[in-house]
This record gives sequence, structure tokens and C-alpha cells, in this order.
Amino acid sequence: MSSNVGNPSLYEAADQRTVSDKHIEQEKKDNRFHEGKEHSHKAQDSKDERSIANKLERESKREGEEEEKSLEDRQRDQDATLPARAHGNEPSKGAKIDQELREEEEAELKRKGKA
Repeated sequence: MSSNVGNPSLYEAADQRTVSDKHIEQEKKDNRFHEGKEHSHKAQDSKDERSIANKLERESKREGEEEEKSLEDRQRDQDATLPARAHGNEPSKGAKIDQELREEEEAELKRKGKA
């Protein structure tokens, strides 16, 4: 329902617009094919509607990519307690146990002569 009260120019936003309607419509038509967002598809999403061929193509590209490990991941590979200590915190019990196990395994491998 529309009201017949007042002057129609009161309800128009023509003086507030900076872009013409034709330009807006043209942008909508142009952007329709470029609407996809980066990382909008999750690789493991079962409801993702990508075709099997597209999924296979993505996986083949992923195999060629080598992921760069963050500094914290590289530190964790060397010493499980190092990231926590680097942030000024006491390492968790699990991190301490992981580090002890890693050291025991390295000692055992050295004893066997495989390191």
C-alpha cells in the first residue's frame, strides 16, 4: 500500500544519490559473474556443491603447494615448551610431557645409531 499524503518529491532520494541508476544496474550486471569470494568453499565441506572435477583439480593444485610453517609451528617441532616460554608463560603439562617423550625417543635413536 502506498500513501497519497504529501508531495512525491518528499519520498525520493534523488538529491542524495551520487551515482545514476543506470550505472548501478550496469555494475550489478558486471559483478554478477565476479561474485565469488576468496576461500568461500571449504575443501572438506560435504554440502559444498562443487563438482567432483573441480574438487580433484583443487586437490591436484594443493599437492603442488608446499605450506609455509609459521614460526610457532617450527618452534614447536624443535621444543614443545618453547612457544609458551616465548610468550612468557609456563608450558602446559602436556607440552612438558611431549618434550620429555621427544627427548627420550631421540636418546633411544642415538643409542641405536639411527640418528
